Amino acid sequence: MSALAQYFLAEGDEVFGYDLTPSPITEMLTQKGAVIHFDDNIEKIPDGLDFVVYTPAVPRSNAEFQYFIEDNIPLYKRSQVLGHITEQLPSVAVAGTHGKTTTTSMVAHLLAPEVSIAGFIGGIAKNFHDNLVLGANPVAAVAEADEYDRSFLTLHPAVAIITSMDADHLDIYGTRENLVAAFQQYAAQSQIVLVEESVAHEIQHPHKLIYGTGPDANYRADNIQLAPNRATFDLHTPEGTLPQLQLRANGLYNVLNATAAVAAILELFKGGHTGIKPTTPILIGEKLQTFAGVKRRFDYIVDREDFIYIDDYAHHPEEMHSFISAVRKIYPDKHICGVFQPHLYSRTRDFAPQFAEVLSQLDEVILLPIYPAREQPIPGITSEHLLSLVDNSHKQVLQKEELIPYLQAHRPDVLLTIGAGDIDRFVEKLGRL
Repeated sequence: MSALAQYFLAEGDEVFGYDLTPSPITEMLTQKGAVIHFDDNIEKIPDGLDFVVYTPAVPRSNAEFQYFIEDNIPLYKRSQVLGHITEQLPSVAVAGTHGKTTTTSMVAHLLAPEVSIAGFIGGIAKNFHDNLVLGANPVAAVAEADEYDRSFLTLHPAVAIITSMDADHLDIYGTRENLVAAFQQYAAQSQIVLVEESVAHEIQHPHKLIYGTGPDANYRADNIQLAPNRATFDLHTPEGTLPQLQLRANGLYNVLNATAAVAAILELFKGGHTGIKPTTPILIGEKLQTFAGVKRRFDYIVDREDFIYIDDYAHHPEEMHSFISAVRKIYPDKHICGVFQPHLYSRTRDFAPQFAEVLSQLDEVILLPIYPAREQPIPGITSEHLLSLVDNSHKQVLQKEELIPYLQAHRPDVLLTIGAGDIDRFVEKLGRL
């Protein structure tokens, strides 16, 4: 939403908005000229609105939402507006139940500024210090394609990426089969689709390309060497090999994200789109090496000999497993404490055993109360219930106000904060432990 708000501000439009609470993002938008309020108050709605953009996070009971309906002001989902903007340009769209924000950021970094793009990212890309990348007279678009509420079905990209299809958002899809069917429709709306090898057999497309590490991959990462904050690999492409690509990131999953991003760039250049010129392996190698990552994605806040603190947005068991496993490989002999804020009652209910199994890998587990987002409580689904399933003798549930005092008194060797709610509000204070 904030990327779209910035886009319209850059176009010279007046932008007004409502959010539940102030945040660094709303402050940034205010500084750029947006007028934002934080109470559900129709008196603060300006006259003469052209249209309203909303997300599923806004409940239909919201008084302002109801006012727009009753006053016949055009209402568009965020995804509809994103689809309208990107359909005017050849685009790369990145979908997947995890990995899409980092991969989208990589694609945008590889292209800009050499190629003028309109890039919409689901997190703050550190290379741009923003979630919007907007060049002058853009000739291509890059967009994160969100599967929630089938939002990504508004996109029709030249090149589509599918990073993963883990069961998620079952409050929308009901079953994983329905989720996969939506990804299949997303693929069908794309000219070319790049699919990660573990799920490639589930997607059918006349121009499907596979990326991964196996022998059947069209874009194959090989000779992979992983070290703390560094990965080196060769990338075999249909046109030849890009040797010794270097990435400042942790874990095999980031090598796969980079493989998808490079593959998307090469396929986009092959398309012969106006304003996009062929690149070179040297440019790709140089740009990949300077990729700085995404805020809240394996985000080092403190990296000292006596204390390491990493923040991550992971909120699905598979994401958490990848994150925690990578941390454990880097710091095998250190005491690792994870603070996890479950996101959504329905997700906690649907994946409680899987969450518990992943959390049991930690040396110490701290759970915060469930972040409800758009949901109402579900009887019996609490952080206390989840904690009871965790196989770890060092575990507890803390209220938000208890977290800082506890960690000040019991600072671990390695601290992880994990979750997609408002746990990020603690990052600054925890960074001063």
